[in-house]
Amino acid sequence: MDGSAPGAALRRRGPREWWVDTCLFLFALLWGLVMSAIRLDQEDVPTVVPGWLFNLDQLTGVVGCALVWLRRRHPVGVPVILVVLSSYSETVAGVMLVGLFAVAVHRPPRTSLLVFGLSLLAAVVYVVVRPEPGQPPFLLLCFGAALQGAAFAWGLAVHHRRRLVLSLRERAERAEAEAWLRAERAQRRARDEIAREIHDVLGHRLSLLSVHAGALEYRPDAPAEDISRAAGVIRENAHQALQDLREVIGVLRAPVGGLPQPTAESIEELVEESRRAGMEVGLRGRPPREVPERLGRTAYRIVQEALTNARKHAPGSRVEVGVAGTPRTGLTVEVVNTAPATVPDPGDGRGQGLIGLAERVRLAGGDLSHGPTAQGGWKITARLPWPS
Repeated sequence: MDGSAPGAALRRRGPREWWVDTCLFLFALLWGLVMSAIRLDQEDVPTVVPGWLFNLDQLTGVVGCALVWLRRRHPVGVPVILVVLSSYSETVAGVMLVGLFAVAVHRPPRTSLLVFGLSLLAAVVYVVVRPEPGQPPFLLLCFGAALQGAAFAWGLAVHHRRRLVLSLRERAERAEAEAWLRAERAQRRARDEIAREIHDVLGHRLSLLSVHAGALEYRPDAPAEDISRAAGVIRENAHQALQDLREVIGVLRAPVGGLPQPTAESIEELVEESRRAGMEVGLRGRPPREVPERLGRTAYRIVQEALTNARKHAPGSRVEVGVAGTPRTGLTVEVVNTAPATVPDPGDGRGQGLIGLAERVRLAGGDLSHGPTAQGGWKITARLPWPS
């Protein structure tokens, strides 16, 4: 009935609660004493208020003062009891107004409105049970209803103000939490971007090192010229791998825009570098010169990953690279390799690089398709939209 929260009865009063409850108790006591004194000063009090009703009213006032200390444990039940008692007692009217104010502050408007309606009904009963000689009943009823309405409205105003403050606080906390989540997601995206860059850059270089180091291992009797050329490739790519790694790790210390990034025009250099490393790579056409920087970087990473995969999984194959497009049709990147000349190492699994490549293409708003060709090779095709 009282709608109090679980555990509210066990919560100890703080200094502020003790001060407020003491003041309300003194107010209720003072109200009862003043009303009793007014009645005792009236010469015709026995005719206005019967003796039994006067004595019952004093006892009810004492009960009302005691109920002040229980209103926190029963925030709805105590006001309802006070409202019922006010239907015949004038000494309890003051603490009843306090109860109306309290229930309007601490309980939902629907609950407090029901208690307020009950108080208006009690006011009607009071006017009927205890009419005042020489005072129109309607005027007395309006005066009582005005006091009750003022207490109820004040409590509602405090209730809505607290709700507003709480809502603003919750909104601020929610905004802070969302900002923290956005920052966390941004950091995760940055880490993922760094991981992709390391995979793309170092995977390409290290695959070159692996191919030529493997050739030296399995052909120790190769001509000195071939050994010298392979050692040169290893030295060059090891040095370049260190340079690339410094640039990628530099993302952690410097803005991304401050680092050198590959473009679509760098694809020609990438193809030439693979040729120098011993791969048979052809380039169909030339990448458009007006390709935006971000789009060109994505195209470069696609070709780089495709060449790395061909070097690892299709050794000795011929690779054809094609990059073409316009602002109207978008950019298409296609890399096709023939069947491998030798069987690759079974431990070399295909898939992780393609997963990262598909994620990169998806972030750019494009789509990626890949699969074997009828001749036993492999084909990767990426279609990227042209930024507006």
